[in-house]
Amino acid sequence: MTQLNAIIAVEKGVKSKADKILTDAHQRQLKAPLLSGLYRTYKPVDEENGDKLPDEQNYPQVQVVDVLEDVQKAMSRLFDVTLTKEFANTEARADVILGDLVLLSDVPVTYLLFLEKKLVDLRTFVSKLPTLDPSEVWRWDRNVGAYATDPVETIRTQKKVEPFVKWAPPSPEYTQPAQVEVVTKDVLVGKWSQRKFSGAIPADDRREMIERVDRLTEAVKMARERANTMEVQNAEAGQVVFDYLFEPLLVQAANR
Repeated sequence: MTQLNAIIAVEKGVKSKADKILTDAHQRQLKAPLLSGLYRTYKPVDEENGDKLPDEQNYPQVQVVDVLEDVQKAMSRLFDVTLTKEFANTEARADVILGDLVLLSDVPVTYLLFLEKKLVDLRTFVSKLPTLDPSEVWRWDRNVGAYATDPVETIRTQKKVEPFVKWAPPSPEYTQPAQVEVVTKDVLVGKWSQRKFSGAIPADDRREMIERVDRLTEAVKMARERANTMEVQNAEAGQVVFDYLFEPLLVQAANR
C-alpha cells in the first residue's frame, strides 16, 4: 500500500520523464536520415579494365517500433500513477478542525485544495478593506446606519468695514479735520455644527478577520495533509490503453 502524498510526489517526476521521452521520440522520428538506409554495389561495364568501387551500405539508426516501445513504457507509468491519484482523490477526505470545533466534516481533498487557494484571495480582499480614520473618535449611529463622530462646532464670520478715528480736533477752534481710517473686522455671524460619517470598519475588526482567515487556512492545510496520508490502491490503465494503440504493430514486428 502507498500513501496518496507519495503518489503526488512521484507523479511530477514521472510526468516530466514521460514528456521528455515523448518529445525526444517525436524529434527522432521526424529525422528522415535516421530512419533511412541503403545498400548498393558497383559493377563496371568493362569488368576487366573498369574501376572497382567498394559496396556502400547504411542501415537505419531508428526503428519506429523501438520508438513506440520507449513511449509505451514511459507513458504507461504516467497513466498508472495519474489514475491511482485520481481514484484516491475521490476517496481522500478529512475534517477541517479549528480547536475543538469541526467546521467542515468529511471534505474531499480536491475541495480542500480549492478552498486553500480561495482563502489566499480572500485574505488579499480582507486586508484591503477600508478602515475608520484613527485620528477621529467614531461611534455607531443607528439612525444613520453608519459610524459617526461627535458634533464639532466651527464659527462662520464675515468681513465688516468700520470707520476708525485716528485723530479728532480737541476743540471746535481747530480747523484741521479729523483723521479717519477704514478698518475691516471679522464679525461672527453664525456657527457650523459638523458630524462625519463613514461606511468603513474599525481597524480591529479587519485585523480579527485577517486572523480568522489565517487560522482557517492553516486548518485547511492540515486537513489536506491528513487526507493525503490515506492508503491508496495502485491502479493500472497504461497497459490496456497502449495494448489497444500500439500492440498490433508491435506484435506484427515481433513476428517478422
